[in-house]
Parts: sequence; structure tokens; C-alpha cells
Amino acid sequence: MGAALFYHLTQSGAEDLIGATLLPRALSRGWRVMLRGTDARRLDWWDERLWLNPEDGFLPHGRDTAPNAARQPVLIGEGPALNGAQGVILIDGAQTDAAEIAAMERVWIVFEGADAAAVEGARAQWRRLAAEGAGMEYWSDETGRWQKKSERPATAP
Repeated sequence: MGAALFYHLTQSGAEDLIGATLLPRALSRGWRVMLRGTDARRLDWWDERLWLNPEDGFLPHGRDTAPNAARQPVLIGEGPALNGAQGVILIDGAQTDAAEIAAMERVWIVFEGADAAAVEGARAQWRRLAAEGAGMEYWSDETGRWQKKSERPATAP
């Protein structure tokens, strides 16, 4: 059973966390990952960035609209994980539910601390997932290092 890890960005940017940490770590474990967002232009930006970073190579990926989407180690899109993912990264207010969390090794919910609407959206998602019985952790980089600030074990809804 997986867990949802909420990452509250206050010092670092999403590109550093996702492109330099979460995706390389997941791929090194042999996991496939879905990067799910709500804004097609922002997903296009991620598609381009992942070809350029990390500096010593690129992160193999593709869009969920491509013919070979199911074969991609990292799939970028707005819908379900068509690539048999073990992890899902949610950005820009993308949603999940307790059933998806339970089916994954990890679900990462990344939100910008400087965006009041994003913070409120993450809080609402936390409350909804808690009511569904999902296991969750809240992480913040407010001190310049990632620290776990809260944890809620999975329970029966």
C-alpha cells in the first residue's frame, strides 16, 4: 500500500525537486512514473525540460498523447497512468484518490508555497484524502532542507 507525500515548496522550485530528485530516484528503483498536471502548456514545458535536464543526460519520457505512451518510463499528461506506473507526481492542482494511492508505491503532490490557491488546494486535497483513509506525509523545505512535518497513517474510511 502506497502513501501520498505532500511537498510544500518554499525554498526550492518544482524543477529541482521533480527533475533532479524525485524522477531520478524513482527511475533508479526501476519504477515508471506518471507526471500529471492540469495545464497543457505547463506539461509541454515539462516535456521540453526533461529533455534538457539533468545536465549529464536526459530523463526518458513521453506524452500521454503519443502512440508509444504505454512504453514510457516517465509519462506526462492530464489523465490516468497508461504506462503501468508505480508512482504519480501531481502538479498544478492535479487530483488523486485513496484507491490510486493504494495502488502505487508513491504519490507525490507538489505545490508552490507562494501560491495561496495552490496551498488551499493542497489542504483541501489532504482533508479529502484523510476522509478516504489514505496514508499521507507532509514535507516542507522552509528551513532549506526537506523535513517531514506531519504524518497520517492509512485507516479505514
